[in-house]
Amino acid sequence: MAVAKQLIALMDTCVTLGASDLHLSVDLPAVFRINGKLKRYTASNHDLATAFDENVASDNKDSSNDEFLFTPTLMEALSISLMNDRQREMFVEDSALDMGFSTDSGHRYRINIYIEKGHYALAIRYLDGSFKTLRELGLPPQIDYFSNLKSGLVLVSGATGSGKSTTLTAILNSINQLQEKHVLTIEDPIEVVHKNINSIFHQRELYADVPSFSGAVKSSLREDPDVIMVGEMRDLDTIRAVLTAAETGHLVFSTVHTNNAVGVIERLVGSFPGDEQIVARQRIAYALKGVIAQQLLPTINGKGRVVAIETLIVNSAVANLIESSKTKQIYSVMESGARQGMQTLDQALVKLVRNKKIHEADARAICRDNETFNRLLTL
Repeated sequence: MAVAKQLIALMDTCVTLGASDLHLSVDLPAVFRINGKLKRYTASNHDLATAFDENVASDNKDSSNDEFLFTPTLMEALSISLMNDRQREMFVEDSALDMGFSTDSGHRYRINIYIEKGHYALAIRYLDGSFKTLRELGLPPQIDYFSNLKSGLVLVSGATGSGKSTTLTAILNSINQLQEKHVLTIEDPIEVVHKNINSIFHQRELYADVPSFSGAVKSSLREDPDVIMVGEMRDLDTIRAVLTAAETGHLVFSTVHTNNAVGVIERLVGSFPGDEQIVARQRIAYALKGVIAQQLLPTINGKGRVVAIETLIVNSAVANLIESSKTKQIYSVMESGARQGMQTLDQALVKLVRNKKIHEADARAICRDNETFNRLLTL
């Protein structure tokens, strides 16, 4: 049974349905995430049984609703069919694996294979390969400022699925369209393949091309880059390497899993041992040029999602607050820093409510401070 081919057909259903993610696991039907909400696949048992092989799937019918349920045998076969020998070795060692996958139709996916309750499971993210501009994504115009920097560190933060990679792709595409730069990316896995337009791109995939993020960043400094994109700052070695790259005249972009701009700074500082944190604050204050913190919310018509962007630009006042451990005061600088392109999450949410893009209740559910939100809404 050529399992991968049938799986590809199901993966490409993400494109048809407009889904961002596909989840496959034992004793469940295929589940798609559409506009942030999980939906069970409604194809008939017969259709999927035919696609995956009647012999394997014959016991998969749920008589109560005629859903096709994945068996342990089928999930194992699907998962193993995606891996090469090296990836199988890594999976045996870690019981989890991240990988990129492209179909013949040109669609690209990020796949995580993992074990739950002793069975294989797949979390598949559809990577929209279209290059949307910053404006098409609804990102504020101040994001252009970051793409035109000559050096320093710019971080994009947010929860998983908040569109961090999409924002970074748009920034890199803007550089590619308008500037002549050498751009190095270090990703796990490569999500979008950039063509060489005005800039030249070299994209390196973790474990396939490089052994670690930190090692790849260190070696990249000898490869004459203007811009370096590090998919994620997962550990202290990577943070150290990224700061060094930013301090030595390179423009570095990366992502962090926090929900607000100030939280990013504290996350970086907290990654260092206690006796190194004073020096770490000095380095971060010098190297960090800005933070884009984003969250996705359902649109008022329920047909999509819109991004709320918190923007921190590190000026001399912000740098002093970082260095002196007064990061909580950064919010007041951001609130009054609109002319410089700064914006708090609460300010962003109020704009979206006023422009009738989102419901007020949805904005209130994620605002940083309800009192501040009320004050801004009545201005």
